[in-house]
Amino acid sequence: MRILSVKAMRNLEKESDARGVTYSMMMDRAGRGVADEIRKMFPGGGKCLALVGSGNNGGDALVALRALAENGWEVAAYLVRQRARGDKLMEAVVELGGKIHLAEDDMDCVILGNLLQTADVWLDGVFGTGIQLPLKSEVARILDFVGRFQPRRFTVAVDCPSGVDCDTGDAAKETIPADLTICMEAVKTGLLRFPAFGKVGELRIVNLGLPADLSKADPGEPFVITREIAADQLPERSLDSHKGSFGTALVAAGSINYSGAAWLAASAAYRSGAGLVTLAAPYALHAALSGSLPEVTWLILPDQMGVISAEGSSLLRHSAVKASALLLGPGWGQEDTTKLLLEELLVGVARHGGGAGFLAAVNPGTESHKLPPLIIDADGLKLLAKIPDWWKRLPFDTILTPHPGEMSILTGLSIEEIQSDRWEVSRQYADKWGCVVVLKGALTVIASPDGRLAILPIATPALARAGTGDVLAGLICGLRAQGVRAFEAAIAGAWIHGQAGLSACKTHGQPISVLAGDVLSAIPGVLKTMTESKKAGA
Repeated sequence: MRILSVKAMRNLEKESDARGVTYSMMMDRAGRGVADEIRKMFPGGGKCLALVGSGNNGGDALVALRALAENGWEVAAYLVRQRARGDKLMEAVVELGGKIHLAEDDMDCVILGNLLQTADVWLDGVFGTGIQLPLKSEVARILDFVGRFQPRRFTVAVDCPSGVDCDTGDAAKETIPADLTICMEAVKTGLLRFPAFGKVGELRIVNLGLPADLSKADPGEPFVITREIAADQLPERSLDSHKGSFGTALVAAGSINYSGAAWLAASAAYRSGAGLVTLAAPYALHAALSGSLPEVTWLILPDQMGVISAEGSSLLRHSAVKASALLLGPGWGQEDTTKLLLEELLVGVARHGGGAGFLAAVNPGTESHKLPPLIIDADGLKLLAKIPDWWKRLPFDTILTPHPGEMSILTGLSIEEIQSDRWEVSRQYADKWGCVVVLKGALTVIASPDGRLAILPIATPALARAGTGDVLAGLICGLRAQGVRAFEAAIAGAWIHGQAGLSACKTHGQPISVLAGDVLSAIPGVLKTMTESKKAGA
C-alpha cells in the first residue's frame, strides 16, 4: 500500500484528469470499488445506509449505493450536507429504488435513528481528505449521534473516517470509528498517525486505474506493509532442502537475571524457518534452558556473576564465521564486561556491502575481519551507545531494533522528539548510521539507509509486554539467516510479529493476559496464512 499526503494525492488526480482519466471516471471507480469491498464482506447482500456529504467523498458514497442497488441491496442515503439540485448521482440511486433523506428535515434525528437501526452496513461518506477542524456544530451533532448509536453496525469509511485530518492525524471527538476504511489509490499520511489510526479499523485500497507512469511509486515513498509484501520475502522451501539450505542463526543472548530473553529469541529464530540456531549464553543458562530448547545447539560463553564477560569475544567471533546471521543483546544486562565484549567484537569490522561511502573504518595496525549480518537489540543497543562513534564499527545494513527509549539513548533525542516524528527520525538515523532501523511501538517504522520507509499498520496493547521484543529480534535474525536481505527481513519479521500479537489477543479474548510466549506460539499460524496467500497469488 502506498502512502501519500493529501497534496500529493490531489496532484496525482489533477494530472490524471488532464491525461484522460477524468475526475468522474475516478469517482465511478472509487464508488464501485467501495461497493465491491462491501459485497466481499457481506456476500449474501443486505441493507446499506450511507451518510453523505456535499463533496466528492459523498459522490463516491452515492456511486457505491448505486452499485450495491444494482446487485440487489436495499440502500438509503442520509444527506448530512445538502448536495446540488439535480445531482445525477442521487437521481441514479432513486431510480434503482434507493431512498434519500435530508438531515435538515430531521432535526431530532428520528429518521436517522430508524435508518441506523435497520441497516446492516453504515457507509461514512460525509467528509474526505479536505476537511478542516473543528467541525461545524450541526455536522458534529449528527456524527456524534451516529457514533453513540447502539447497537453499532459494520461501519465502512470512504477514504477516511469523517472528522479525521488526513495529513496530521488529528481527529474530531465526534469522528465515527470505522471497522473498515477503503482508501482511494493510497493510504493518506494522517491515517497512520494517532489519534486517527484508532478510528480507521482495517485499511484497504481501491485502485483508481490512473495512468501507469503517474501512479508508479517513488523509491523513497513510504509504504504500508501488507500480508502480500511480507509473504513475498519468505524463502522458497523445496522438497530436497536440508538444514543447511536455511542458514545458521547465532543468538548471543541472556544472563542470569534474563534467561527468558534467550529462550524467546532462540525459539523465534527457529520458528521463522532458520535451519539451525546456536545459542551463545553463560553456562548457568544451559542448565536452566537446555531441556526446553532441545533443537538448539549451544556455545557456552565465559561469564562474570552470570553475565557474558569480555573473554567471550574471541569465542563468539570464531563461531560467527560459521553463522549466517548474528543477534546480539537480548537479556544481556548492562555490565561493563559485556560492553567490553561488544566493543572487542566490533574492532576491525569491515563495513562491507555499503559501497564507497561505507568502507572499512579500521584502526591502524588492526586486522580487518567480517561478521555475518548483524541484528542488535535491547541491552545490546544500550551498550552500543556507550562506544564512541559506534555506527562506524558496524557492518553496513546492520539491523537495529530500538523502542523509543533505546532510540533516545542512541540518538540523544528525547522520547517526545522521537515520537513526534517517528518517520523522519527513523529515516534520518538510518541514513546517518548506514543501518536498517526498526523503531518499535504502535505503528512500527522500518527505515533503510537507501531511503526506503515502511510502516506496520498494527497497534495493540497485546505487544506491550516484556519479552515481545526478544521474539521480534529472533524472528528477524532467523529470516536474515535464511538469506533474506536486511530491510526485507525487518519488514517481514515485523509483520509476522504484529500479526502474532493480534492472533494471541484473539485467542485469549483480550490483550491483558497475552504473554511473549503466547506471541511466539502464534507464529506458526501466521506463517500458515502467509504461505497460503503466497500460493494463492502464484
